[in-house]
Amino acid sequence: MNFETILTMTVETIAMTALSTFFAYLIGLPVGVILNITSANGLKPCRWLNLILGVIVNFLRSVPCLILIVVCIPWTRAWFGTGTGKWYTVLIPMTVCAFGFVSRMVEQSLAEVPAGELEAVKSLGASDRQIVFKVLIPEARVSLVTGVAVVAVSILGYTSFAYNIGAGGLISGIYSFYTKNTGDYLNSWFFWVLIAVVVLIVQLIQELGLKIAKKIDKRSVLKK
Repeated sequence: MNFETILTMTVETIAMTALSTFFAYLIGLPVGVILNITSANGLKPCRWLNLILGVIVNFLRSVPCLILIVVCIPWTRAWFGTGTGKWYTVLIPMTVCAFGFVSRMVEQSLAEVPAGELEAVKSLGASDRQIVFKVLIPEARVSLVTGVAVVAVSILGYTSFAYNIGAGGLISGIYSFYTKNTGDYLNSWFFWVLIAVVVLIVQLIQELGLKIAKKIDKRSVLKK
């Protein structure tokens, strides 16, 4: 066990977290927008579409991540040529696991935009597309950014399941080290360094999210 191993695990964890978050938002962001605009109080209420998407999102959110990893192994194998053993083999199941969560967070963030603002813009002749992309999403950007940080930290937690398919990463490495050194793992510097790196990554994600949110928050500018 050496610092090169720690670096490798760190890179794997960051890659798994960043890519899974990106792909989860690639799917979850538009789904969340559709859920919002097709709701009863949305711009374009559509009960059947909202119901179908809601059922899919709720179903995926209710299935444990480890089960999704197992279910997605055939797709992972078809896409990457292997279903286990590499850090990238968790990308598909973690994306599937997280995008439902993302969809609901996006939907909630957009719901926080005052309806009066949307009505005012609509009365000026703005199309629904303009309202969504120039008013709804921009006005919810602070909540959306903080949501990204929350999702990223949650996905970082999902990487713990990488151990079950030999996909690597810090949390997987921590548990693997424990299983091989059950008698004196608490006395090992390697064990505590791995934990410290995980905590550091979580703190960096949270701080980055808060700083970006404050920077783009017009309300904080007005307070100064």
